[in-house]
Amino acid sequence: MERTKTIHWQDPMEGAAKAMQMSGLEYLQAMGDGKIPFPPILHTLDFKVDSAEKGQAIFSFEPQEFHYNPIGAVHGGVISAILDSAMGCTLHSILPAGTGYTTLELKVNFLKAITIKTGVLRAIGKIINSGSRTALVEAQLLDSNNKLYAHAVSTCMILKQDAV
Repeated sequence: MERTKTIHWQDPMEGAAKAMQMSGLEYLQAMGDGKIPFPPILHTLDFKVDSAEKGQAIFSFEPQEFHYNPIGAVHGGVISAILDSAMGCTLHSILPAGTGYTTLELKVNFLKAITIKTGVLRAIGKIINSGSRTALVEAQLLDSNNKLYAHAVSTCMILKQDAV
């Protein structure tokens, strides 16, 4: 039986234009308050932003069939995307106005298969170290019982406004 998914989003450049004029935390809070649109990737993959505070961002998603790979489990790219999102926004939450970041390296450990039976999963970001040019962040993907499904570590480059 054929299934469909329709998504709607707003111009992502609208929010991106405002990003450099706000601190990272102000920017994330403006998205949460609906003042700036969420990026289209959240709508595409059906991710939710549960919270963003200084030094931590939490994303969640409920696995759906459209997340599946050819063998009937959530695709590793989906898992990587939510972990990368949690890590990036965790770093962004501590950056001052005029500063951005980009992922230099991403390593993901997939620990358990994820299917629609798994239920809602949360990706919780944490800063390991933040310097003037690079940062090391991590995220865990947990179920409602805090069972670990995946773990990721990322090295990010911190970009000043003149370098972005």
